[in-house]
Amino acid sequence: MQRWRRSWQDDGPQALTSRGPAARPKLSEALLAVLEQELAKGPVAHGWPDQTWTLARIKTLIGHRFHKTLALSTIMEMLRRHGFSHQVPARRALERDEEKITGWVKDTWPQVEASRRRSGPSSSSKTRPGSR
Repeated sequence: MQRWRRSWQDDGPQALTSRGPAARPKLSEALLAVLEQELAKGPVAHGWPDQTWTLARIKTLIGHRFHKTLALSTIMEMLRRHGFSHQVPARRALERDEEKITGWVKDTWPQVEASRRRSGPSSSSKTRPGSR
């Protein structure tokens, strides 16, 4: 604390300017370029059964490819800084039939919607519904 105060008093605001990140990047720019190429190949190319990249899978890929262990939060921040974003896949049933859904929306839904009871004149009194 004293050191900070002395620096501020001696050198003014420029003494408090950033000297860069506190730690070196976990992966160099060259390794990040290789990681992007590996991610572009897709998870199936790396032995996973589906096309979904998860942080755990990326962590495993980094461990196998670069022999480095990173925390999931570190991987998330690193990817975010380099333009990647998380995406949630649409959860849809495998049995889903788009043609049947489209037909139902066009044919059945208008009938269901039209059959709703239309309200008429009403009263706010629960005991005398016909009075106003």
